[in-house]
Amino acid sequence: MSETLDEYPAFPMARAPGCPFDQPPGLRTLQATRPLSKVRLWNGNTAWLALRHEYHQSLLGDPRLSADATIPGWPPATAGTAERAKRAPSILTMADREHDRIRGMLTPSLTPEKVERTRPAIQVAVDGLIDDILAGPRPADLVEALAEPAASLAICLLIGVPFEEHDFLQRNTRIMVKHGSPGEAVSSANEAIIDYLEHLADEKRANPGDDLLSKLATDQVAAGLLTQREAAITCALLLLAGHETTGNMIALGTLALLEHPSQLAELRESEDPKLLAGAVEELLRYLNVPQMGRRRVALEDIEVDGQLIRAGDGVVVSGDMSNRDPEVFPDPDRLDIHRDASRHVAFSWGVHQCLGQALVRVTLQVVYGTLYRRIPALRLAVPISQVRFKYDNLVYGVYELPVTW
Repeated sequence: MSETLDEYPAFPMARAPGCPFDQPPGLRTLQATRPLSKVRLWNGNTAWLALRHEYHQSLLGDPRLSADATIPGWPPATAGTAERAKRAPSILTMADREHDRIRGMLTPSLTPEKVERTRPAIQVAVDGLIDDILAGPRPADLVEALAEPAASLAICLLIGVPFEEHDFLQRNTRIMVKHGSPGEAVSSANEAIIDYLEHLADEKRANPGDDLLSKLATDQVAAGLLTQREAAITCALLLLAGHETTGNMIALGTLALLEHPSQLAELRESEDPKLLAGAVEELLRYLNVPQMGRRRVALEDIEVDGQLIRAGDGVVVSGDMSNRDPEVFPDPDRLDIHRDASRHVAFSWGVHQCLGQALVRVTLQVVYGTLYRRIPALRLAVPISQVRFKYDNLVYGVYELPVTW
């Protein structure tokens, strides 16, 4: 007898009360018993959910799976992401050939060597934000005072967006990442950012700077290799991804370290840059803030461990569960800044691997390497049970993080 739709478990699943750093227990059960199985999505459709590290690499590296949101069967994470993919396809959701074309234009500006040049400016900005925290009232909200502005400044610096636009960008990105945002609201917020960037590209072409948008406007757009709207959509995606993922990692990573005081003390007191870099990788593995998985659709039949994924089936590859796979990371629910976490997939895998990962690493290294030394007595100002977590967002984190010292 075939299964009915109601017999498939719903995805996403709820985390356990009191365990905000751990993945939903329902996903842990599936990982142990049916690591590749069908789930029921928000719109009533089904998709295959892949929960093992080996599946993450094999499926996201398989050209028979596509990220193209126009192909029937592609599984959107929310109504908002479905609407945004339809109206403004980005390199995350466009045809693979177009993705490769645009990605090739961006890569030279986002290499680790190029991004490393921004470290001194990010350091100055982070020091300034911490100066303001120390001079201000206690308790302070670390999300508002440090996490969001540091993340915004870093990505704005790289793209060439004036930091004065921080509030405008933050207001619109919040709409775009909230689960319950109507499709029209998400699309309007996205279009507001794209329109702004299109106008900014005009200014960059007339007065170029040493930034990504200037490079795209003067080289690619001027040569007819990229439309101005494509350049704006691409930079809008980088702004959204950079602001949301890095900002949430700063706050959530700090909270995780505050809950592991011996590891925080070791990180604060160490002069070893390798320990800091390793701690960043472990926190990326442990927290993995994108919590809705990577979305794909099968272009042809694929057999995986005896399961047949048919052409047209949606596939959700779970990065957070891949990073908690006990076959790859022993005792995966334990934070260990000495762990070799180099095999984590927080930045995804394959041709769609995160373009901005070098900037994320630099920003987190600067913040984690500075904040705890400058404010060594940093601690939560409320019980952790009073911290509001972003269970309802595409990117996991906290809404506020009240701290004192």
